[in-house]
Amino acid sequence: MYFRISSQSVELIEPDDVTSFHAVCPAGLGHGALAEIVQKEDLGEILPAGGHLMVPLGTVRRMAAGRVGPDWEQKFDAMVAYAARKRWLSEDGTKVRAHLEAERV
Repeated sequence: MYFRISSQSVELIEPDDVTSFHAVCPAGLGHGALAEIVQKEDLGEILPAGGHLMVPLGTVRRMAAGRVGPDWEQKFDAMVAYAARKRWLSEDGTKVRAHLEAERV
C-alpha cells in the first residue's frame, strides 16, 4: 500500500498490499505545500530531515476501511510488528514511518 499525494488530496493505493509502505508526491511540490496537504489530510507529519512521513496508524485504518479483505487487520498488524522491529514506529507506537518518494512520470 502506498499514499499518492497530489497538490489537492491524498489517496491510499493498493491497501491490501502491506509489503510496501511508502508515499509518493509530485516532484515539483514544495515542502510548504506538501506540509499543508499532509496536515489537512491527517497524514501525520514530515520528519525534520525530510524524506519520510510519520503516518498515524488510525489514518491508515480509516483510509483502508471497506476496501480490504477480512484478513487485512492481521496482515496490517504483522506489518506494524515488522516496522517496530526495524524501529520505524513512533515512540508511543501510534505512527509508522513511510518513505517519501517523488512520483515518476
